[in-house]
Amino acid sequence: MSLLNSLFTGVSGLRNHQSMMDVIGDNISNVNTIGFKSSRVTFADTFNEYIKSGTNPSSDNSAGGTNTLQIGLGSKINSIDRNWSQGTFEQTSTNTDLALKGDGLFILKSNGTDYYSRAGAFEFDSDGNLVNSSDGAIVQGKVANGMGVIPSGTTLQNITIDKNLRLPATKTSNTAWSGNLQSSSTTIRTDTVAISGNVKNGTAATDVAYPGTGYNAADPTTYNVSNIYGKDGTEYQLRSYYTKANGTDNWTYHYDLRNMDGTSLSTPYTGSQALTFNATTGACTNSTITVDDSAANINYKLNFSSLSNLDADTSTVDTIDAGAVASDVIGSQTIYDSLGNAHTLTVTYKHLDSNKWSWAASVASEDGTLSPDAQGIINFDTSGQIASVWQNGTQITSTPAEPAIVFTPSNGSDTQTMKLNFGSNTSGITQTSLSSTVSALSQDGSASATLSSTNIDQYGNISGIFTNGQSKTLAQIMVATFANVNGLTSAGDNMYSVSANSGDPLVNAPGELSNTTIESGALEQSNVDLSSEFTNMIVSQRGFQANARVITTADTLLQEITNLIR
Repeated sequence: MSLLNSLFTGVSGLRNHQSMMDVIGDNISNVNTIGFKSSRVTFADTFNEYIKSGTNPSSDNSAGGTNTLQIGLGSKINSIDRNWSQGTFEQTSTNTDLALKGDGLFILKSNGTDYYSRAGAFEFDSDGNLVNSSDGAIVQGKVANGMGVIPSGTTLQNITIDKNLRLPATKTSNTAWSGNLQSSSTTIRTDTVAISGNVKNGTAATDVAYPGTGYNAADPTTYNVSNIYGKDGTEYQLRSYYTKANGTDNWTYHYDLRNMDGTSLSTPYTGSQALTFNATTGACTNSTITVDDSAANINYKLNFSSLSNLDADTSTVDTIDAGAVASDVIGSQTIYDSLGNAHTLTVTYKHLDSNKWSWAASVASEDGTLSPDAQGIINFDTSGQIASVWQNGTQITSTPAEPAIVFTPSNGSDTQTMKLNFGSNTSGITQTSLSSTVSALSQDGSASATLSSTNIDQYGNISGIFTNGQSKTLAQIMVATFANVNGLTSAGDNMYSVSANSGDPLVNAPGELSNTTIESGALEQSNVDLSSEFTNMIVSQRGFQANARVITTADTLLQEITNLIR
């Protein structure tokens, strides 16, 4: 065997350990390169020279077998593999800096060629393209349609966001409300009318009428008037007056119930009560009487206990519910017309009766008008949840019950129908012992707006944030995975390209199918382990030194051989 083999074997070792140092040096030089994946080198032996072939044992067991004798001819590079383990994340203040958690890679297109990368230092260029900041390669994904819907499939497009994008005005069609109406609050319906004062004691020679000379519906001086409420919240005029027959002390109380404009009810409702008094004290001895008209939803009590019959001037006062005043509960929210103008929609709630409240919607008179049926009743069950909703005398049968009102703006924009969603069960408006407070939950209208910023979520959805506070999905970044990611070929600039052994890219949205999610405002750092690299550097250095010694030793032996002729 020639000593030259030893020289070439040592040379192969030098070359391989030099390659090992090249890989180590590349790893260390990229220790702060975003998305960089470190590499390693493995070696394999090369061809072996046969000195002697092995033999089989003899058939009669007289001689045993022998092993093959071989001398190796050096080493070669077996593989250079990338370590695709996850790198650590560095938080940044730029929301277009993206880091991948999982196996996926970003897809970029440059000059018509697809590339793949773990480095997510992206930015928007002057045309709104999301690009790699180093070379302008455009990030690939899917662009949403005008309704903010991402198309299905995996057809890739340039991620392009129009910086001049505007949202048109959207008129309000649906409103939702939440809160509580206090069950113990004062009811607006009239419960008791207390009559107090005095009717003069003394026999008159003629008939007597109070407060005038005789009741005249057209003459307000001939009756007392008070405003009362029915069980449905309707307000009425309660007219009352008194009469005494000629030559007696027998006073009679009369009432006439009318609409607020003074017109008679469709079914006139009048009545009277003969009054009796204690002969000694002059106190009225009439028991409380109930005035009940189911057609008009009226039910209240007349209480005469504070009325007297003394020798004093006649003067009476009607006191409604002992002066108690029911407080309205008001909720309001901003709504929008078709031109994007904002208006305030107010809904007023009045406590009519146990478990019964009225609602009435309104807008400012200068803003426009609402349809006449923009009022109704909410009935609650004994658990404080909405049992039924009525609008203008008709029960709403939809689930949830949503009255629809018509708003006609005064500025020339479209007439619009709006639904009022008071909720159901414990979601929405309830009636409990808690204090009354009702607020707007949501509405679906908006003013026109311009794009102010973008946001990228963990699934790659790029949402536009507009000046009216609304958001809209604009695009979605897609990622690719490979059956053999080590088969990718490095193309520089932190990018890779497909090779024969990588397999075709499997394109998916970030999430479950791709086993990859995105973190916005972060960059994945290199996964280079400096401690391991420095250790491998020592190993490489010692391996290089040892192979160099093989060469120098073989050279010494060759020199000794040449010296034999001296």
